[in-house]
Amino acid sequence: MSASASIEIKGPMLTGYSKILTPEALDFVATLVRKYRGRHAELMALRQSRQMAIDQGALPGFLPETESVRKGDWKIAGIPKDLLDRRVEITGPVDRKMIINALNSGAKCFMSDFEDSASPTWELMIQGQINLGDAVRRTISFEQGGKSYKLNEQIATLIVRPRGWHLVEKHILIDGKPSIGGIVDFGLYFFHNVKELLARGTGPYFYLPKMQSHLEARLWNDIFNDAQDALGVPRKTIKVTVLVETLWAAFEMDEILFELKDHIVALNCGRWDYIFSCIKTLNAHGDWMVPDRLQVTMDKHFLDSYSKLLCETCHKRGAMAMGGMAAFIPIKNNEAKNAEVFAKVKADKLREVRNGHDGTWVAHPGLVPVAMDVFNEHMPTPNQLQKQFNYGIKAADLLTKPEGEITEAGLRNNINVGIGYVEAWINGNGCVPLHNLMEDAATAEISRTQVWQWLKYGAVLSDGRKLTRELVMQIVDEELLAYKKEIGESFYSRRFAEAAGIVARMSTADRCADFLTLPAYEYLD
Repeated sequence: MSASASIEIKGPMLTGYSKILTPEALDFVATLVRKYRGRHAELMALRQSRQMAIDQGALPGFLPETESVRKGDWKIAGIPKDLLDRRVEITGPVDRKMIINALNSGAKCFMSDFEDSASPTWELMIQGQINLGDAVRRTISFEQGGKSYKLNEQIATLIVRPRGWHLVEKHILIDGKPSIGGIVDFGLYFFHNVKELLARGTGPYFYLPKMQSHLEARLWNDIFNDAQDALGVPRKTIKVTVLVETLWAAFEMDEILFELKDHIVALNCGRWDYIFSCIKTLNAHGDWMVPDRLQVTMDKHFLDSYSKLLCETCHKRGAMAMGGMAAFIPIKNNEAKNAEVFAKVKADKLREVRNGHDGTWVAHPGLVPVAMDVFNEHMPTPNQLQKQFNYGIKAADLLTKPEGEITEAGLRNNINVGIGYVEAWINGNGCVPLHNLMEDAATAEISRTQVWQWLKYGAVLSDGRKLTRELVMQIVDEELLAYKKEIGESFYSRRFAEAAGIVARMSTADRCADFLTLPAYEYLD
């Protein structure tokens, strides 16, 4: 179908899709895409040129041309009442059951995710819009296995994460070209729900992922102004939290807050994508070798510095400082291991609240009370915006190499997780429990870039062996066989061989690819 001759829908129009993909909604999205497609392309090119400088030996740092912004006396516009207490947030994809369970979880906010925890199939992206519309109107329900799911009287505040700037929507062609995924996700949700949200005393709230410069924040801000003007909504109605998920953004926190100051309420330590970004950005610096993924915890100097700088910067500007994701999930029928998981989560959340964070993330409803208890004890007020910090973080602190070992177990875990996650992703599932951790695209990205980095620079394992291409391929084969033994006959009807091929190619390529999800998107219908 097409709303006009230059807007073409390439995906099937399933039940309910016509309510989302209306001519008016598509024209709204198309207007934004057409106006900003050129600037978007320029900013994606800027990413490449900046990376080239790093590849040639430079290091990222604070921008001299924006020093006046960092030294200026200014604050953000303000924070709505229902975003002032965010001590625990839960995240997850936009599928129907997840939305209900997350809104009912007892968390203060729920980030419903079109990005890292969602595989961007046509069905999930549009059904997700239907699900969110029903959630906003509190009509959402779900039946499965004889159980009925519906919303409680008290629910979390809903925040939506659109796709990052690097992702396209190939099922909606505008003037013959794929749409910009983030504008599609934002535009459809905003168009259909903004007035309903305002009537219910809340608002259109968003999490913005993976930005690499304040100029990308400026682009979002201009889109927000146009969107609000087009629908007759007052400017500053949209409120956003920006995930500081790239090494670039860590050096531009003030600038990102400044560009979005009418719309922003917080920054968030998107720790897993941040670790991935550090490896990827510094991929040509062979001396910046990262140890086993499970050793790269938030007490490492470069990550603790990133957390502290975010808290200091946010509170100086009147914005909230959100902590990162606890990827652990409860372990059924094993109290001893569960106690270990809870202890690790508590220690992580204690570090965050003491650094100055106003809230944190969990991936599983079972961890909401664990994190909530820590913040309730150490932050009895809804937030700690009144606290100001002077940590004195320098560029060198953010670039300090983490210490630790590189082991065969770490290599094997990375390859196993890579295969398992990619197999689920190309089957339409972007959020997968593996080895008692909730894996999403960010954690899978760490896994494959680590293998690439170790191979590129000939890392020596803790047992004295040098990592080689032959060893990587051997372990890929062994982990593929392990999945076959674990899964049995259904292995042959699934896509593990394709997933192993993707992981092997990306791990042994000459160049470190920007994103795992870009080549993998070609495998999605």
